[in-house]
Amino acid sequence: MEEKVVIALNEIRPSLQADGGDLEYVRMDGNTVYVKLVGACAGCPMSQMTLKGGVERYLQDKVDSKLIVESI
Repeated sequence: MEEKVVIALNEIRPSLQADGGDLEYVRMDGNTVYVKLVGACAGCPMSQMTLKGGVERYLQDKVDSKLIVESI
């Protein structure tokens, strides 16, 4: 499943990069995916909405509905 998560994250990275941000995959522990927000995303006040409403939802739709995304 970890490989599917990384592939899905790479699919959504261009959207983040278009706004000057990005994310880096850190690790997966059980159903929790840990990512690091970088660039404009790192300091953006909307980053948690992007993380939960965008990244997490995408991973749940594409990989597994039980996945949770956390920023470190």
